[in-house]
Amino acid sequence: MSKITDTARLLLSIRKEGITDQKILSAFEAIPRHLFVPKVFSDQAYDDIPVPIACDQTVSQPSLVAFMINALEVGERMKVLEIGTGSGYQTAVLSLLCRRIYSIERHRLLELDAVKRFTALDLANISSTTGDGWLGWPKQAPFSRIIVSAAVAQVPQILLDHMADGGIMVIPIGETGKDQVLYRFRKCGNEFEQERLIQVHFLPLVLGLP
Repeated sequence: MSKITDTARLLLSIRKEGITDQKILSAFEAIPRHLFVPKVFSDQAYDDIPVPIACDQTVSQPSLVAFMINALEVGERMKVLEIGTGSGYQTAVLSLLCRRIYSIERHRLLELDAVKRFTALDLANISSTTGDGWLGWPKQAPFSRIIVSAAVAQVPQILLDHMADGGIMVIPIGETGKDQVLYRFRKCGNEFEQERLIQVHFLPLVLGLP
């Protein structure tokens, strides 16, 4: 099956989840997902499923990545913080939708591999680092948008502090092995509005480095 057909199939999966924003669809079309999954799973790269990667992590299913990005309401002039680079797939898609994205990954191996992919695709507006997502990226705060790709039992206060006024954060909340819900937080002055979105299943946001 050709990659063009594979990409069309991936976009169809995303559309079925109600994602119709053409900018988001174009970003997914432009980023070749097979570059972000292990070669052993290359035949599943364009299926709407999560795929295992190194360090016991996964690449989330494309429709969920699209749902989270859509919920983030990201604009081309915005600065975005991503917690959990993983293979860099979500990072790469977001880089086509915002001014600059700052991504934190606790596993050095994953971060280095992701940077190689960003370089190969000439994605020049990504800054990444190996670090503890619980600590955020204080030197670059505040952020217009924050997206967290791991579940927390309670939202880290520092990430709330990192939000600019009018900012949005999308984050899964819940314990591993129990019900988790994707939430959207909006900062309005000193207040935070929260909205339940969908049930999800994520690996936990682990405190500290390996």
